[in-house]
Amino acid sequence: MSPVTEKLEGMDVWIYHGQIYIPNRYSAGAVGSRFLIEIRDKKRITGTRCPTCNRVYVPARSICKDCFGQLDEWVEVSDRGTVLTYTVCSQPNQVQPVETPLVYGIIQLDGADTGLVHMLGEVDPEQLRIGMRVQAVFKEQREASILDIKYFKPLA
Repeated sequence: MSPVTEKLEGMDVWIYHGQIYIPNRYSAGAVGSRFLIEIRDKKRITGTRCPTCNRVYVPARSICKDCFGQLDEWVEVSDRGTVLTYTVCSQPNQVQPVETPLVYGIIQLDGADTGLVHMLGEVDPEQLRIGMRVQAVFKEQREASILDIKYFKPLA
C-alpha cells in the first residue's frame, strides 16, 4: 500500500494521493443574480440597456462591451425570439442537462440586441432552421438558475 502523502525529493512540495473535498458555491454576482431571480420569481427575462449605445444585453451585464459604459437600466424583454444559429449534440455527455440529441441555440429575444445561448426543445432536429421563432418554456419549480428556462420551443 502506498503512503497517502509523499514529499518530492529536494523540494518543499508534498503530493497527496486521493480526493480532497472542497465545498464551494458559484456566485453569479449582483447583475447575474438579479437576472436569475427575475426568471425564478416572475418568469420574466430582463436585460440591461446601455445609456450611450442603446444596446440591450441579455443575459444582463454590468458594463457595455462597446463603449464600456455602466449598465444600470433594467428592461424586460420578451420570452419569444429568433434562432440565430444552433448545433445538435448527438453524443451523450455527462455534463449535458438532458438526453441526446440535445440542441443548443443562440436566441435573440425580442427587445434584446444580443443572443442568449440555451437549449431548444419540442423540435425535431430535421426541422431546425436559422430564423425559427421560439418561446421560452419555464420549469414549474425554479431555483434561480439559467436552467429555470427549461428550453425554447418553436412557435407554431
